[in-house]
Amino acid sequence: MKSAPVFVGIDVAKDQLEVALSGEGPVRSFPNDDQGIHNLVVELSGRNCDRIVLEATGGFETPVASALAARGLPIVVANPRQTRDFARATGQLAKTDHIDARGLALFAERILPEIRPLPTEEARLLDALLTRRRQLVDMLTAEKNRHGFAPLPLKKGIIKHIHWLQREIDKANKDLTDAIQASPVWRAREELYCSVPGVGPVLSCTLIAEVPELGRLNRKQIAALIGVAPFPRDSGRMHGKRMVFGGRSTVRQALYMGALVGSRRNPRLRAFYDRLIAAGKPKKVALTACMRKLLVTLNAMARTGSPWEAQHA
Repeated sequence: MKSAPVFVGIDVAKDQLEVALSGEGPVRSFPNDDQGIHNLVVELSGRNCDRIVLEATGGFETPVASALAARGLPIVVANPRQTRDFARATGQLAKTDHIDARGLALFAERILPEIRPLPTEEARLLDALLTRRRQLVDMLTAEKNRHGFAPLPLKKGIIKHIHWLQREIDKANKDLTDAIQASPVWRAREELYCSVPGVGPVLSCTLIAEVPELGRLNRKQIAALIGVAPFPRDSGRMHGKRMVFGGRSTVRQALYMGALVGSRRNPRLRAFYDRLIAAGKPKKVALTACMRKLLVTLNAMARTGSPWEAQHA
């Protein structure tokens, strides 16, 4: 006879994993190392796990999430903001590792978050390269801003650092290109996405690394996932502004640049943008709408495999 489904919450720290099972005993602790993760996988493999939820913690969750997924267990890496909002909604204001683990188990049981496949090792490497490139670009921007106001004795060192950062960004761009070219699947995806006017290497790499769901969701789901779907803010007779929030900020940043270029060079996107401006929409609202339209177009292309020219010739 099959046992009742179990919902698991794992609070991840650098050195420790706190594991809570729905309706079962005390919270258990496992070291966040190879042996501890192995013991946890063995423990959970012997149970009828419906969902195992842990939060994205900037990388500390990757080893345990990968090990659980490799064993075929139903793993969900949840957005911390969503799980914390859920905890507050249940009246849980205190915060300890044990309380967080139990809250994640309850979140798994009550919300039943969607189980999505985790990125592959190659996709995680591509994401790390993208993250490093963003860090270098941010540092370069900061140094250029400092250079304008720095005292004369400091300018030489700042210029030297700017030149170093520019070389590192060039190297990061080459590493990204090499990673894409090494995979026939990614190479085909990049060619597909870059067939759209306004989509360049950075946006295509970002979509490949950070949006594996592209082409698998419908237009409303993909817009909400990235955070470009406007949500109503109405109550009674009050009709507030529709606003976008949440989603994947790094993808939105790359999508913003693609929409900005596309609103000038992509005939369809430019006509759409001009029509919104003519209707009295603020420029930021019109550009956000272009981001959504561009994302929806790319989502349809990923699903059908048809390049932009074939769809809009």
